[in-house]
Amino acid sequence: MQPITPCLWFDDRAEEAALFYVSVFPNSEVLNVSRYGEGGPMPAGTALVVNFRLDGLDFQALNGGPGHPFTDAVSLSVTAPAQDDIDRFWDLLTGDGGTPGPCGWLTDRFGLSWQVVPPVLGTLLADPDPAAAARVMEAMLAMSKLDISALQAARDAG
Repeated sequence: MQPITPCLWFDDRAEEAALFYVSVFPNSEVLNVSRYGEGGPMPAGTALVVNFRLDGLDFQALNGGPGHPFTDAVSLSVTAPAQDDIDRFWDLLTGDGGTPGPCGWLTDRFGLSWQVVPPVLGTLLADPDPAAAARVMEAMLAMSKLDISALQAARDAG
């Protein structure tokens, strides 16, 4: 059991979101669903809390009602080692109503912000040659979905 579990507040689509997220990431599953009973703020049988695991990390999704939308101030960062991984996660998470953002960020159809980032980005941005690192930063700032080969080409352009 992990000592801290992120809880994601949804108006009324927690179960739908959890099912979607476990379909996107390997080694993922819905662990259990507790439901509202009679007399609750939502119809009886509606999911109250959905406990789910994304590639080994536990989450909770809560149907808490309106008034607490997601913002970009909190995002989930996905490590995508290869361009195929970036493309796959990007396409799935922006699909069906998601929105691409700048610099590897996106918002999925539920309003949750994600970053899809290759591990090599940190290495490229920390290049010991300040001019090379600056070229990588400039290239990244011009991108929506990150392109590993374009980032590497920017570093090597000097």
